[in-house]
Amino acid sequence: MPDYRVVTTYDDGVEHVADDPYRFLPTLGEIDIHLIGEGRHEQLWQVLGARVRTYPSELGEVRGTSFAVWAPHARAVQVVGDFNRWDGGGHSMRVLGSSGVWELFVPGVEPGSAYKFNILSADGEWRAKADPMARRAQVAPQTASVVTDSTHEWDDEEWMRRRVEHNPHHGPMSTYEVHLGSWRQDHGYLDLAEHLVNYVKDLGFTHVELMPVMDHPYPPSWGYHVTSYYAPNARFGSPDDFKQLVDTLHQNGIGVILDWVPGHFATDEWALARFDGTPLYEHPDPRRGWHPEWGSFIFDFGRPQVRNFLVANAVYWLEEFHVDGLRIDGVASMLYLDYARGHGQWVPNQFGGKENLEAVQLLQETNATVYKRVPGVVTIAEESTSWPGVTAPTSDGGLGFGLKWNMGWMHDSLEYLAKEPVYRKYHHHKMTFGLTYAFSEKFVLPISHDEVVHGKGSLLRKMPGNRWEQLANLRAYLGFMWSHPGKQLLFMGTEFAQEAEWADGRSLDWWLLDQPAHWGVHALTKDLNRIYREHRALWEYDHVPDGFQWLDADDAAGNTYAFVRYGEGEGADRPSVVAVCNFSGSQRQDLRIGMPHQGRWLEVLNTDAEAYGGSGAGNLGAVEAVAEPHQGQPASARVTLGPLSTVWFVPEETKPAETTKPVETTKPAEATKPVEATKPVEAPKPVE
Repeated sequence: MPDYRVVTTYDDGVEHVADDPYRFLPTLGEIDIHLIGEGRHEQLWQVLGARVRTYPSELGEVRGTSFAVWAPHARAVQVVGDFNRWDGGGHSMRVLGSSGVWELFVPGVEPGSAYKFNILSADGEWRAKADPMARRAQVAPQTASVVTDSTHEWDDEEWMRRRVEHNPHHGPMSTYEVHLGSWRQDHGYLDLAEHLVNYVKDLGFTHVELMPVMDHPYPPSWGYHVTSYYAPNARFGSPDDFKQLVDTLHQNGIGVILDWVPGHFATDEWALARFDGTPLYEHPDPRRGWHPEWGSFIFDFGRPQVRNFLVANAVYWLEEFHVDGLRIDGVASMLYLDYARGHGQWVPNQFGGKENLEAVQLLQETNATVYKRVPGVVTIAEESTSWPGVTAPTSDGGLGFGLKWNMGWMHDSLEYLAKEPVYRKYHHHKMTFGLTYAFSEKFVLPISHDEVVHGKGSLLRKMPGNRWEQLANLRAYLGFMWSHPGKQLLFMGTEFAQEAEWADGRSLDWWLLDQPAHWGVHALTKDLNRIYREHRALWEYDHVPDGFQWLDADDAAGNTYAFVRYGEGEGADRPSVVAVCNFSGSQRQDLRIGMPHQGRWLEVLNTDAEAYGGSGAGNLGAVEAVAEPHQGQPASARVTLGPLSTVWFVPEETKPAETTKPVETTKPAEATKPVEATKPVEAPKPVE
């Protein structure tokens, strides 16, 4: 097309000179259109949505924004925004053949401009829709999309290099789960890049897991009803602000996992719902396209372009934002056609079964694509059933996840801990049953947000007894959890024994850190993470039977458990940690415990230590294992256990493991109290 400009005179009598959008060729090529039609465009965000572009021109450089959207059943599409007074008459988009993609480059549209797509549906109605591929959204209750262009310069090269070289599935992983809106209220991404980063680094967690940061319409919600899958939550700042948070976490040696919700989406009429006037992103049959439990739409997993939208979205967060992993929400609800449905409310698959074969295909394709494109990351399934092969490779027919939440372990262990110690002997094997299947998958042990809401009470409040006993139970449980096979995940606030049940509408009760008993739990969590990272026996063989051995699983009358964790090696040189847990309310003295070999064993952890708020019962820093075989071991030692306590022993000559060292930061970590002490306020009822 020749280079020209259009001169227009309006009622103001002034000549307006503007470039003509229709003289520019489409910004999508034939290969892009083909891949979109096949549902195989792994970088879909590079061609759809809004992209700022610059073109050379004889009449001067032209800068503007190209808009592209998939709306196959639309009769017409206009792009409207603050740049055309929300009147799309002059910006009707062009459909590219039979692809269903509409496209137009609009000169002069700069970052920060708000826009929507005005879609003429088959029923003759115009509907204004936010961009499904928008990389930035307006702050709710506004609903438009926003043109954005990143200027962030990454400074995490060392982290990214090491990420490729390390396998996160077999390294140390203790994760701090965070709801950004209530960790501390009124903190944006840049505030969190200082306070949250310093706090997590001081505690020694290897990762943070962020509840959904993808934009969602209701501010105080948890974020699981998403409206903009490609846009970070605008309430906390810009996409570049979020990149700065991730960047800073990486510079301080902390990985980032995001909650990702491919199973269902929000019903808001301005978003994905009936996007082009027809069920496009959602399955048209409500028996497959409507989630009765959560009141949301279910994606049409069998439509190639919808599957492409989700697979590319997973890649987008990992590549564009340097995120290190995705925790996939509600996998069980995706896998089963009869999930939350009664008789006659679901449709069997082509073989007459209840398995959602299209959802299986989506999950397999997502995991295969992610692990192929982004080495060093991890995908984690929240899957609460016994579906086989969740963490098995897709080449073997598995779903291809890296890790799976161990919901059975969580439910069993919390049920046991809720009993008074005098009754625990009748439920003893609630704590051992998990080891019968602990190596059938690669597990994460989750104490997540789901366990501290809706009347369930905080983890502290789940414990029986008086306040001292509740705190002691909690400390002993954390010691048991950190030594159990599997990676650890702990929801925010639990690290200092949050008293109140979590509420998404207010900050954590940071004032509790002024109380020695709660500060003691905080100090214990810090030591757990430090000792855990130093001793590879606690994480190197998390997923294989060779990494675990019971010493005594049957002491129901005494409420004790004893076991050994092993790392790679042979004989007396093999890294090992002996863990002994006493969940009775009485001190145990002179308890004989088997040891892998004789010699001096250091007591590296005792949850009953006075520094943590315990009674101080212990073993004076070490025990001596003598050549007296016991519990299948060639040696044994006499140990003392405080009431409601866990102790760990390691051989005196053990050397700390060489784990990934945090990158030095230019800003020293602050004290472990990240905020001013505040008084607790009444919590609003949580909203799902």
